[in-house]
Amino acid sequence: MPALALIRHACRALWRHKVRSALNALGIAIGVAAVVWVVSIGETASARTLQQLDALGDNLVWIEAGSRNVNGVRSGSYGMRNLTLGDADAIASELPLIRRVSPNIDGTVLVIHEVQNWTTQFRGVSPDYLEIKRWTVTRGEIFNDEDVQRSTDVCVIGQTVKERLFGDADAVGSDVRIGMHPFRVVGELAPKGQSATGQDQDDTIWFPYTTAMKKIRGGGQTWLDDILCSAESPESVAPAAAAITALLRQRHRIASDQDDDFNVRHPEELLQAQLRASQTLEALLGSVAAVSLVVGGIGIMNVMLASVVERTREIGVRLAVGAPGWVIRAQFLVEAVLLTTFGSACGVAVSAAGTSALQSALGWPVTMDPIALFAGVGCAVATGVVFGYLPARRAASLEPIEALRAS
Repeated sequence: MPALALIRHACRALWRHKVRSALNALGIAIGVAAVVWVVSIGETASARTLQQLDALGDNLVWIEAGSRNVNGVRSGSYGMRNLTLGDADAIASELPLIRRVSPNIDGTVLVIHEVQNWTTQFRGVSPDYLEIKRWTVTRGEIFNDEDVQRSTDVCVIGQTVKERLFGDADAVGSDVRIGMHPFRVVGELAPKGQSATGQDQDDTIWFPYTTAMKKIRGGGQTWLDDILCSAESPESVAPAAAAITALLRQRHRIASDQDDDFNVRHPEELLQAQLRASQTLEALLGSVAAVSLVVGGIGIMNVMLASVVERTREIGVRLAVGAPGWVIRAQFLVEAVLLTTFGSACGVAVSAAGTSALQSALGWPVTMDPIALFAGVGCAVATGVVFGYLPARRAASLEPIEALRAS
């Protein structure tokens, strides 16, 4: 039997039971759409987690002062004044796993420009802080090592500070004042938005750390609030943190039975755990979506088996006039494939509409993954072939005489 004749005959057979065929096609459509949605949402969640991981910094290792237990009382973060510039220099010079180091001093200051003023968070850092925390400068430039050595009166401001003090005007080259001390703005930071905790990262002003120690914090301060480091690679973050811990314990003369007087953090671990959890959830939901395809395939098998019973006399006539068994099998397999193909096409349309709805509901840039789309359609067609084979084989194995006797 020619292929076109098989398709034509299968279409007529499916059309005779329009409602039943439509319901089974709907089951396949839902299965295909479920596969596409699950993969799209999972990939979007993974991408957002990777974006947050990237925003944390360049293989960030963060050393924070504090946390020592003294006479049963544990100091919290910034509870001790034991981190020094010597610690930062030792980390940079003695640990090959560390690529960049920036001392850090932070706090809150009132910044004034002409008649405008704004209270913001300040940071005293080195030029390497820009790379460690993956910031960029949109106008001007970051201060340099010479500015650090000379404690130059320069600063770099975030977009929130720029908008509050300068509006739409260019801030680079202008002066701001903290107390009675003027500072020249040498750069504007690119917008970075809110952090994962909801903090406005653009509400900041940076100085060379020597300038912050002498002219912002004052009082002869010689200690640091933090030391921020960038490891050589993601794989070296954990060993670099362990090496920093060993080095600082040695420098601070901490006995083996004493607690650290600092905290070493590498927050990538948290987001890596979130990423693994989202991937696990994606695999779990993908399995559920695959089950829906199997359920749709079982529905197709039931339809085909019912069709074999209803068309027993027709099958008997075909066999009696010499139709080979493979033609009968092909006829029912074509019907199953047509049903799954139609359902898959509907699933693609539902996927497109549903993806737009998910994007509006979640507020995420959810897009259809072409691989997931092809995989969903391919699985659906394969399901139709697999579950259509049993009815097709049963039809082809009927005895012509017994089939003709069927009422």
